[in-house]
Amino acid sequence: MSGNGTTAGDDPLQTAVWRLRSRACWADAAALLPSDTPAYSLQRAGLMVERCLYTERGWEEAEDALRTAEAVARTDEERGAAACERGQLAYAATLHGVRDRADEARAALGRAAALIPPGTSGRALLDFRRGLLAENLTRSPQAARAAYRRAHAAATAHADPLLLSFTWRHLAGLALRDGELAEARHGFAESLRIREELGYLVGTAPALASLADTESEPEASRLREEAGRLFRLLGGVPTWLARQLTPPAPGAATA
Repeated sequence: MSGNGTTAGDDPLQTAVWRLRSRACWADAAALLPSDTPAYSLQRAGLMVERCLYTERGWEEAEDALRTAEAVARTDEERGAAACERGQLAYAATLHGVRDRADEARAALGRAAALIPPGTSGRALLDFRRGLLAENLTRSPQAARAAYRRAHAAATAHADPLLLSFTWRHLAGLALRDGELAEARHGFAESLRIREELGYLVGTAPALASLADTESEPEASRLREEAGRLFRLLGGVPTWLARQLTPPAPGAATA
């Protein structure tokens, strides 16, 4: 993910972008952004990469946006942010079986680590994405947990609630795999709470479905029904959630 789920002050542009993004309208959100700065180019690339992860389409548009962001980047931090997005796109393509780009993902995130200074918000996002790679491609839960914890601490320090919703969710997923039901339930509930507070609709259905995996009946069915309603409302996005809703599939790779 890119961004923290809030707007920069009262910036009407960022407010409009967030509202569209949170409702799975990534292309519309990207179209609002000017093309005159590296920051906007990076934000546009992030939106298009996120669309690929959630919809399994739009790969060429994401590549085009990434190439532009890479071309206009001027500072090491901007180059690192672009590399972080490239790593995420390669991860998404591998996760969804489009093409095996695991080596490219690792290399891009490695470049990002060399360029993004420690202690920055960009480093928090990078740590989270390295955790995704470790969890879902390398199959190394210990490395994933360490990366998620670093990202969680940094997201807390930088007041990044959206990223916190992701670190809570993935730490909870690892706890569930280890049979730590109470810890998993708490993490999934925190993720859901943050996403509902932010109005992050496209991420609310996955949070509901994950929490359902830790609950007994009838609460589990109620949560899945609500997740299914939101899933249908957004036109079947995120696409991978269908596998978790019917039937539930705890432990499946998630974004």
